Amino acid sequence: MSAAAATAAAAERPLASPMFRALWIATIVSNVGTWMHDVGAGWLMTSLSPDPLMVALVQAATTFPMFALALPAGALADIVDRRRLLIGAQLFGLVGAAGLAAITLAGLTTAWVLLVFTALIAVGAAFSAPAFQAIVPELVPPKALQQAVALNSLGVNIARAIGPALGGVIIAASGPAAVFAVNALSVIGVITVLVRWRRNAPDRHLPAEHMVGAMRAGLRYAMRAPELQVVLIRSVGFFVFASGLWALLPIIARRDLGLGPAGYGGLLTFMGLGAIGGAILMPKLRGRMGANAITLAASILLAAAMAALSLAGGFWTASAALFVAGLAWIAMMASLNGGAQATSPGWVKARALAIYLLVFQGSMAGGSALWGSVASRIGVPSTLLAAAALLVAAAIILAWRYPLDRASMLDLAPSAHWPAPLVDGTVEHDSGPVLVTIEYRVDPAKVPDFFAAMQTMRRIRRRDGAIHWGVYEDTSVPGTVIESFTVESWLEHLRQHDRVTNADRVQQDALRAFQTEDTPPVVRHFVTRR
Repeated sequence: MSAAAATAAAAERPLASPMFRALWIATIVSNVGTWMHDVGAGWLMTSLSPDPLMVALVQAATTFPMFALALPAGALADIVDRRRLLIGAQLFGLVGAAGLAAITLAGLTTAWVLLVFTALIAVGAAFSAPAFQAIVPELVPPKALQQAVALNSLGVNIARAIGPALGGVIIAASGPAAVFAVNALSVIGVITVLVRWRRNAPDRHLPAEHMVGAMRAGLRYAMRAPELQVVLIRSVGFFVFASGLWALLPIIARRDLGLGPAGYGGLLTFMGLGAIGGAILMPKLRGRMGANAITLAASILLAAAMAALSLAGGFWTASAALFVAGLAWIAMMASLNGGAQATSPGWVKARALAIYLLVFQGSMAGGSALWGSVASRIGVPSTLLAAAALLVAAAIILAWRYPLDRASMLDLAPSAHWPAPLVDGTVEHDSGPVLVTIEYRVDPAKVPDFFAAMQTMRRIRRRDGAIHWGVYEDTSVPGTVIESFTVESWLEHLRQHDRVTNADRVQQDALRAFQTEDTPPVVRHFVTRR
C-alpha cells in the first residue's frame, strides 16, 4: 500500500486519531463505572425499601435530570468551550459519586438520600451528553464520522456487558459503597484525557448566541422541523412503555427470581451482550430494511422479551429474554439516535440532540414512575405484560402514521447560497427588528398553487428565526406577490444566512420556478432605527 493510500485509509478509521482513541477508551471505563452504580443503586434500594415505586424511582432519578437539563446543556455546548464544559460536568459527577460512597460506607444512606445523590450524579451526565456527541466531528476526519458514532454506541454496550456483572461481584464481596467508590474513580480517566486535549475551537464570524436565545432557537427548530418531530414522537411511543423493563428489573431479580447482586449483574450482562450482538447486526439490517421496518420489528421483539421475562421462572430463561431485549433495544436506540442526527443541521445539532435526549430521558423517567406505581397495585408480572401489549400497539400505529425513513433523504449541509445583504453604510448587529421582503412575479393563473407551495417557506423562515411571516398579492398588479418576514435583529438575520441548508435550497428553487421573469425575485431589507 502506498503512503497516500495508507493515509486515506487511516482517515476513515476513527481509532487512528489518538485523541478519539484515548477518549473512547476512557469513556468505556467511565461507563463501566456508571453501570456498576446503576446496579448498586437499584440493589441497595431493594434493601432500603421493598416498595416497587421506590425501586422504580431510582431509574427516574437517573433519567429526570437529563429531561430537565438537556436543553440548557445543549445550548451551552453550542455557545461555550465544550472542553471546559465537559471537564466541569465530569468533576461534578465525580464529587457526587464520591460523596455517595462515603455516606453509604458510614451507614447513613436512606432511600431518599440514595435518590438525591443518584440525581446529582445524573446532573453531571446531563451536562456532558450533548457536548460529548457534538465534539465527535472535532476529533476525527469527516470520512470517519459515521464509524466514530458507531464506535461510541459499541463502547456503551461493551460497558453494559462488563459493568453489571463486575458491579454484582463487588457488591457481593464488599457492599454497594465499594461500587459507588469505583464509579467515582472511573471518571478520572475521562477528565485526564480532556485536560490534555488541546482543542482548536472553530472560528466564528458572528458572535455566539446568548443562553436564552440559543435555547429558544433550539426549541423553535424542533417545533418547525417535521422530520425531527417524527423522531421525537416515535421516541415517546417507545420509551414510555419500554421503561417498564428497566424500572422493574431489580424487583424481578431479587424478589421473583431470588437472585443475589451477582445474579442481578449477570442478567444485565446478558442484556449487554444482546446489545453488542445487535450493534454488530445493524449494518446488515440497514442494508436490507429501512429505519421504519427496523424500529417496528425492534419494538415487537422487545415487547416479546418483556412478556417472556414476566413469565420467567429462573436465571437462564430470564437471561435469554434479556439477551433478546438487549438486541431490540440497541436496534431501536441506533435508529432513533441516527434519525435525530440526520434531521438536525450543524448550527443546531447539539440542541436538537439535547431535545432528543430530553424526550428520551423524560419518557424513561415518567414511564418508570408510572410502571412502578402500577406494579404496586397489580403486581410486577401483570405490569410487564400490560407495558408490552401497549408497546406493540403504539409501535404499529406510529410506524404507520409517522414513518422514519424520510430522515435519511435530507441534505442538511449549509448551502451558503443566500447573497450577502446589500447595505448602504454599516448596520449594527443589534439594529432591528428587521423586515425582509421578497417580490415574486407569478403567472396569475398559478397564484393559488404558488400560495400553497409558499407554506413550506413559512415553516423554514419561522424555524430559522422569523417571528412574523406573511405572503400577499398586489391587488392592482395580479401575479405580483410579496413574501415578508420579520426577525428580531440584524444579527439574527445574518444567522439565518448561515442556517439555510441544501434541503431548503431545493424548496426555494421549486418556488422560484414559478417566477415568470428571467431575473430572480427582488429582496429588500428594512431596519427599524432606534
